[in-house]
Amino acid sequence: MTHVAERPATEGAGDRQLWTAKADEAGNGRKRTATYADAGVSIHAGDQAVELLKDKVQRTHRPEVIGGLGGFSGLFRLDVTKYKKPVLASSTDGVGTKLVIAQQMDIHDTVGIDLVAMVVDDLVACGAEPLFLLDYIACGEVVPDRVAEIGAGIADGCRTAGCALLGGETAEHPGVMKPHEYDLSANGVGVVEEDEILSRERVQLGDVVIAMRSSGLHSNGYSLVRHVLMGQGRLRLGTVVEDLGVNHTLGEELLTPTKIYARDCLTLIAECEVHALAHVTGGGIPGNLNRVLPDTMDAIVDRSTWRPQPIFDLVQRKGRIDEPEMEATFNMGVGMFAVVAAQDADRSLALLTARGVESWAVGEVVEGQGDVRMLGAYTRG
Repeated sequence: MTHVAERPATEGAGDRQLWTAKADEAGNGRKRTATYADAGVSIHAGDQAVELLKDKVQRTHRPEVIGGLGGFSGLFRLDVTKYKKPVLASSTDGVGTKLVIAQQMDIHDTVGIDLVAMVVDDLVACGAEPLFLLDYIACGEVVPDRVAEIGAGIADGCRTAGCALLGGETAEHPGVMKPHEYDLSANGVGVVEEDEILSRERVQLGDVVIAMRSSGLHSNGYSLVRHVLMGQGRLRLGTVVEDLGVNHTLGEELLTPTKIYARDCLTLIAECEVHALAHVTGGGIPGNLNRVLPDTMDAIVDRSTWRPQPIFDLVQRKGRIDEPEMEATFNMGVGMFAVVAAQDADRSLALLTARGVESWAVGEVVEGQGDVRMLGAYTRG
């Protein structure tokens, strides 16, 4: 986050009388009395928020970062001597309406991790190493401590992913957003060797599909979650729900940060024959795994090989949601898939386990038409 700004309105610009110092001194123009602060924008608060974040941000810096916060752009020295044919990859995303839960709970230090995860795990899906990330925070009022909490989560996520938080923007939008409201987005850049890009063209018949467990809902489907739990279900965020099997509130469960797989996947790529990675976000398992399948092949996914976390059962039961809708909306307990060569399946599972990533084989790649075949029933109880 480099500085704070408001996007000025442009309606009626042609009807406005421009103020000049000369006109004001002569008494012929409108006297300038209003200030930016009168309009609800505090430059001082923005500067204070940046100051609170400086140490956190600097701890994310890689050796390639040039300079520090406060410039008009972030500088990153790409060492092209490390690559034969480097290809830059970019990704942009947000956190969605999970932010509403954070604002209602007044907990702001986890959604930044969600933001980083959504960006860097899209980057690594093509085999790219995330290099740096730029964030954007829009809010109704810049409260330095709150912005610092959000930014601290972003910095923590960047350190987990191994990428630098290179800078960003915090914009104050009084009169457009309520004082407690904010929205987040980020853009990330990574690099991959051209001949090492993961894609559907690499996938082969007989490849094994490996699932990596999610930390929960991650950052998708929260509009439906809020509708069925707090709307239809009339549950309160401060309530401890026994069905979840955890000793924290529903709100805390819903704010469980999205798992970041980037470094684990990069290690997997370096050590095993990985043909494709699929980041499970909006669209669920079928809508994301099929993005890495050739038109002549299907992926078998055996539901009986895992049990989704209790939060998925709660959402499905309270909303009376049928299984296809659940699977088209949520990750159902799987945040990332790896499609690996059959001879490297056991080694891949051992490597992920050693890195603390719960993983298992869910199926294989067979002849087909580019579809995901969901078979069996989830383990329950």
